[in-house]
Amino acid sequence: MGVHDAIIIDSDSSSAAAADDDCCFDDDDGASSPYVSSGYGYDDDDDDDDDDVDMKLPEEETIQPNRVSKSYSLLTENDIRIRQEDDINKVSSVLSVSRDAASLLLRRYSWSVTTVHEEWFSDEDRVRKAVGLFNGGDKASTFAIPCCCGICFDSFADRNSVMAAACGEHPFCKECWAGYITSAINDGPGCLALNCPEPSCNGAVTEGMINDLVSEKSKEKYDKYLIRSYVELNNRKTKWCPGPECELAVEFDTVGAVGFDVNCKCDQAFCWKCTEDAHRPVDCDTVAKWITKNNAESENTTWILAYTKPCPKCKRPIEKNNGCMHMTCRVPCRFEFCWLCLGSWADHNKRLVAGGAYTCNGYLVNESGEKSAVDETEMKRQMARKSLERYTHYYERWAANEASRKKAMSDLCQMQKVHIQRLSDTQRTPETHLKFIVDAWHQIIECRRVLKWTYAYGYYLPEKEIAKRQFFEFNQGQAESGLERLHLCAEKELETYLKEDKPHPEFLNFRTKLTGLTAVTKSYFDNLVRALENGLSDVAGGRGTGACSSAYDASGSSKKVAGRKRKTLII
Repeated sequence: MGVHDAIIIDSDSSSAAAADDDCCFDDDDGASSPYVSSGYGYDDDDDDDDDDVDMKLPEEETIQPNRVSKSYSLLTENDIRIRQEDDINKVSSVLSVSRDAASLLLRRYSWSVTTVHEEWFSDEDRVRKAVGLFNGGDKASTFAIPCCCGICFDSFADRNSVMAAACGEHPFCKECWAGYITSAINDGPGCLALNCPEPSCNGAVTEGMINDLVSEKSKEKYDKYLIRSYVELNNRKTKWCPGPECELAVEFDTVGAVGFDVNCKCDQAFCWKCTEDAHRPVDCDTVAKWITKNNAESENTTWILAYTKPCPKCKRPIEKNNGCMHMTCRVPCRFEFCWLCLGSWADHNKRLVAGGAYTCNGYLVNESGEKSAVDETEMKRQMARKSLERYTHYYERWAANEASRKKAMSDLCQMQKVHIQRLSDTQRTPETHLKFIVDAWHQIIECRRVLKWTYAYGYYLPEKEIAKRQFFEFNQGQAESGLERLHLCAEKELETYLKEDKPHPEFLNFRTKLTGLTAVTKSYFDNLVRALENGLSDVAGGRGTGACSSAYDASGSSKKVAGRKRKTLII
């Protein structure tokens, strides 16, 4: 019997999340189009056979494209500035205060016009004191001349050389004011709540005063902070797009909204509610739990528990990869033990040499009739292994679809930059007539994203809810199968036409096929998303798999042909 050293497992490890590729897609309105459909579809029943497609003109019915109304609007910096000025003018008009005072009040109360009105009319003096607007504003002309600057201590006889904040009591020369304000602007957005330099005074420094004293560069920076504050302090309705270098904001109308997914013009798809990557149909809490689980050290701990055993002497985790059951711990421990029962190997030898029986195969029960500690540990190890295998199943598929989505984004970039023009030239077709290819790739990208998150959904779906799990896996399987057909057609079959240097006679048929696959895949995923967002209620309603079959009717027609259904593609 050979003796081999144990492998010591280090429990310290870390994982890194891959960042999205930066890629720009062009569309008619400058934004990517999830669930893109050209308005064509075909009826898909049971086992699909791509060869069993019957071409037909839409004499009996016409399928219209789905029109999904957006629950959000994208705002440019100029849009935000207009809304900001609107709110300032409202407050200024109603409260009869200056523009600068109205701006200060709105910043104090998170740019909420309603809150400003309520607080002001409830207790004007308290609000003035809190904001630093004493007696209505600037009293710079009330301090005595000559006066001494409180920062540089120079004496000034000219009133135009000194200024005070809204308090009107603490004069400082303009040069010191400029340095004080510029330094605050360079320090960050805290300059929006700038007060008098006198430590005991909270007199406000107004926007007009800042614009009079600082350079154009500092003014631009201050204006940026002002614009950003309008979005960040008033984020119940408006939030910035989290896309890198994107300067658009999103205003969301939650009334009647179906989901919180947003597709910005920068092609960043995200959830407006939690600002994570778009994750419909999974809710934000599930996404948060899944991301935490993927990043948690607990998964390393679970693996160690499932696939290692502690050395009986030094307790370091040990992995056995092959060989006999005689284990020897690493230096400096060097303890020899049996892998099965974790007993000392010396005791094993004594029993065997003395002619004793081999006992490691026996089921040990202690005097009280309970399972032994070794058996309890083995049960925990088996449970941990099962839990880890289940998690790995869902994580691998989640990660694989994310990788496919990123690859599809890269392929779409290449398609738009190079292949579309080449295809237009070789097939003698206007680029506008090749939009069906871009639509197909947008559909693939969106479906990969949805499919990715359905695996997180499946992981948290209770195993005891067997009917729901079967219904979920049926819907998921149908959608994934349809997506694979679409992806294969867009990726592999398209290569045939990209290699041609003259018009291909089958290109029109390819167009019809790809357009149809795009539409039917959209239908699959629409129904999958709807089922998950409804909590798989079709199962509770008793419809079961019958609902699954009807869910995937893509509004095409079907006819019985020789005992089977023939799919009719509507063009």
